[in-house]
Amino acid sequence: MKRLCSAPNLVIATLWADALNAAGYPAQVFSRYLSGIAGEIPPDQALPTVWLMNETDLAAARALLDALERPRGSPPWSCPQCGERHPGQFTQCWRCGRQQPRF
Repeated sequence: MKRLCSAPNLVIATLWADALNAAGYPAQVFSRYLSGIAGEIPPDQALPTVWLMNETDLAAARALLDALERPRGSPPWSCPQCGERHPGQFTQCWRCGRQQPRF
């Protein structure tokens, strides 16, 4: 078992552990409920932590968490109806309302 990282809160730690488990890297969240005693112990020691069950998965698990923290954006697109250009995160034209075409 190997400590992978600390999370800013329990929700994020659980999401990360769920994503790791779904990808085939068994993981668990520890220190789930220490935030209530932050101040009595150092605050950074009260954060929930994600642990990997198999140390051999460490590099792949770190790459997965890095990808989750920095998702790739969709490429910009042009509306086929009015020609307006949009950043990739928009799925509907702000000029005419047409949905982004799916390829």
